[in-house]
Amino acid sequence: MVSLLIAYGTGEGQTEKVATRIGDVVAKRGHDVTAVNADETPPDVVVDDFEAVLVGASVHAGTHQKTVADFVRTNRDALAAKPTAFFQVSLSSATEEGDAQAAGYVDEFIEDTGWHPDRIGRFGGALRYSKYGFLKRLMMRGIVNRTMSELSDADAAGDVEFTDWHEVEAFAADVAAFVEGRLGVTPPGTP
Repeated sequence: MVSLLIAYGTGEGQTEKVATRIGDVVAKRGHDVTAVNADETPPDVVVDDFEAVLVGASVHAGTHQKTVADFVRTNRDALAAKPTAFFQVSLSSATEEGDAQAAGYVDEFIEDTGWHPDRIGRFGGALRYSKYGFLKRLMMRGIVNRTMSELSDADAAGDVEFTDWHEVEAFAADVAAFVEGRLGVTPPGTP
């Protein structure tokens, strides 16, 4: 059994949902998973206490959460010594036309933090129109119409989720297999 930390930042909850799904997949393989929001990381959570770490962040206005970048910078040496992965949640990843932009956000994060994760996943996010005030709803609608034509028919009155959950689960399984291989661990229940 591997002890795995998932540290994430979330704006409106979609990255937390992705972190939870990743944790569920990894836990089903018999590993011990601890998920923490980087904004609320308890002081007793120490990266060195885990054998592997996944870090997740969402993109808002072209940037990741500052708390996630600070978490990575603070723990960069500890992260470099163990199997790691990074996942990003953004609307850019929800469309083919936004894929290069989403990849650019990851590159900026890596350059900014100096951390080089072993695995990287990029997932579509969500529009939470029900949580937006009037002005933010108008602004988000304008951004979607201007820059993401594939998403422009999303209903501005309701919430729309663009996360491909099969892709998230495949990423989680790949990360778990990588960690198991790197640490020489056989998941419980396998010969």
